[in-house]
Amino acid sequence: MKRYLTLIVLVLTLAAPARAAAQAQPSKPAATDEFVPVTGTPQGAQETIPAQRLVGIAYGFIWVVLLGYVWSVRSRLASVERELQSVSKRVGSGGR
Repeated sequence: MKRYLTLIVLVLTLAAPARAAAQAQPSKPAATDEFVPVTGTPQGAQETIPAQRLVGIAYGFIWVVLLGYVWSVRSRLASVERELQSVSKRVGSGGR
């Protein structure tokens, strides 16, 4: 049950940035087939970058790395606990 819950949380976490980026995209007008020269630049025009998409990708990457690290620590801890149980059984049965 715990694995299913972890899987659901992982899927929802990874899907959130993609969903946010898809909602943030404005609809583009149909492209024209001919060249239209620019007659002048609008007042205060600046070049822009797709910040929302880049931030979403960055957050998604950080979450993937963080969840991978937590999974790694959890699996190593489980391995150490199994070894500790094995050693304590050997010590407990051998000392009697």
